[in-house]
Amino acid sequence: MTHLAACPCGQLQLACRGDPVRVSVCHCLDCQRRSGSAFAVQARFAPEMVTVSGVCRERTRLSDTGNAAVFHFCPDCGTTIWYHAMPDHTLFAVPVGLFADPAFPGPSYSVYEDRKHGWIEIVGDSIEHYA
Repeated sequence: MTHLAACPCGQLQLACRGDPVRVSVCHCLDCQRRSGSAFAVQARFAPEMVTVSGVCRERTRLSDTGNAAVFHFCPDCGTTIWYHAMPDHTLFAVPVGLFADPAFPGPSYSVYEDRKHGWIEIVGDSIEHYA
């Protein structure tokens, strides 16, 4: 199975083969700012499973914990299509919404829950929760 992710203008696309290594929900303040939402959901894929089409630009920034992350975004519409961050800088972390697929696999991790908005509840029997 191939999952296709694209920016809104369609100039930059990713074809991700197979299942993601993991899908996670992140409540850190950086992800809240990046996503423009109260949390972010991303799927991680091994580099050999990803094909990039289009032109991207990148920006490196430090998180509030001091870890570097490299964000790859469309130069036309500005949407972040993937990033490389801890714990494994080789994995492609792709915002799940870019797949535009309601059947996409759900999360197995919820992290930085100490920064989670009080009205959010991430539920499921197989979800690991981390502060």
